[in-house]
Amino acid sequence: MNAPTTTTRARPAAVILTPNAEKRVADLMAVAPDGAIGVKLSTPRRGCSGLAYSVDYVTEAGKFDEKIETPGGTFFIDAASVLYLIGSTMDWVEDDFAAGFTFANPNAKGSCGCGESFTV
Repeated sequence: MNAPTTTTRARPAAVILTPNAEKRVADLMAVAPDGAIGVKLSTPRRGCSGLAYSVDYVTEAGKFDEKIETPGGTFFIDAASVLYLIGSTMDWVEDDFAAGFTFANPNAKGSCGCGESFTV
């Protein structure tokens, strides 16, 4: 009797990066400091609501970090932050007055008035 065949389907990324966000990651990696292997998103405790989004260069991957390959470089998500970010979309927005990453996070239950932090 033949053993049943199982198929493994690729797990979707915890965060979806828009084309603008992917381009910004590529731009950051083009000027990255020596030793940087990618850009990492984390959610440190900060601000009035408790958690904030932080994007920084990373020189080594954490053992359980989420890893997303983009056309311009590797994007990591801090292992401790993944649960707060599942299903989120990250975008890069520029206008006449400001530029920065924005997040549409279905897990966020609220945010502070200045937009610096969020709560889950």
